[in-house]
Amino acid sequence: MSLIFYLEKKMPPAVFAWMKRVFSMKQRLVLGSISGSKWLCNLYYALFSPAFRREQQAVAAGLLLHHSPGDQRSNYTLLRRNIHRIEKGLLMQPRRDSFALSYIVEAAQCYKQCSMADCAAEWGKDLAWAHDILEQYFEVVQESEQVKLARDIFLEVGKPSEGMGKKVPYNRIGGCGVSFEDFANLARHRRSVRWFLQTPVPHILIDKAIAVAAESPTACNRQPFFYRFFDDPEALKCIRTLPPGTAGFDHNIPMLCAVIGDLSAYYGERDRHGIYVDASLSIMSFMYALETLGLSSCALNWADIESQEREAEKMLGLKKHERIIMFIALGYPDPQGLVAFSQKKDLFSLRSFNQPNLPCR
Repeated sequence: MSLIFYLEKKMPPAVFAWMKRVFSMKQRLVLGSISGSKWLCNLYYALFSPAFRREQQAVAAGLLLHHSPGDQRSNYTLLRRNIHRIEKGLLMQPRRDSFALSYIVEAAQCYKQCSMADCAAEWGKDLAWAHDILEQYFEVVQESEQVKLARDIFLEVGKPSEGMGKKVPYNRIGGCGVSFEDFANLARHRRSVRWFLQTPVPHILIDKAIAVAAESPTACNRQPFFYRFFDDPEALKCIRTLPPGTAGFDHNIPMLCAVIGDLSAYYGERDRHGIYVDASLSIMSFMYALETLGLSSCALNWADIESQEREAEKMLGLKKHERIIMFIALGYPDPQGLVAFSQKKDLFSLRSFNQPNLPCR
């Protein structure tokens, strides 16, 4: 529990409200002094505030793992990224005669290393996809020294047996089969549920929802996240109080999910936000899928509070490069339980068109 939560519970409301006003005034004075200067902001957070230190450490640990050539998972992530980059080159209009020269050898080497790795059987579908993309690339690209070297490496590896058909860019024909009205009804029906029936959630239904979540877009198809589910009563007793915002109903949660981001998926600091973007896209699809299966969920925020981070790291056995994105409570909704109305912002508060008019570069 953070200091602010502790004080709120222990102090008289009037005293706590006064302290909040004093703190807010102090924040305005400090932030007003430093917010106009990147240099002063860096100095402030380096010397006076630990707010970003865990994030910085996680980014550094992820980069170290990503740039460790002997790590099989790093090779796998790099393979997915490079194959998707090649895939995008194959579908460009017009397609260039020569592309991906700066990383085609690396892609072929990753393909070979992953094919020989201990996890190769686990990666069967991914390796089949990589094979088909590389094969088509070599069929259409203009010959060069890099292409020849990469092709020689590629040909050293036999074709994976996983899957049938070509996993290459294709023409999408026809609609999705879901009307706008049906999807809008699903979106309006889905609300955060905090009261669940104490009925076990079949794991097969979770797997179905995860299969849908896996279809969500991610940067270079890296999918840098993992869903961890807990429904064992003893495990739940320990872990369900971890996320804030569950006071009063945490005892009612039959299954809790922790979504974990993997910062080793990235080669540079510029992509450090990618785990949050990609995982969140996936999570929304997951929660919609749950609704179609008769299940409901409640997204639980995860604040960067050091004491809670340490507790979560210990309970979940997190590695330094792993970050909690959020928690999700889920189960069969109790028909007698109420849900918040949650009035949403109106359309005009959420969008604009061509405002302001931006000058062309």
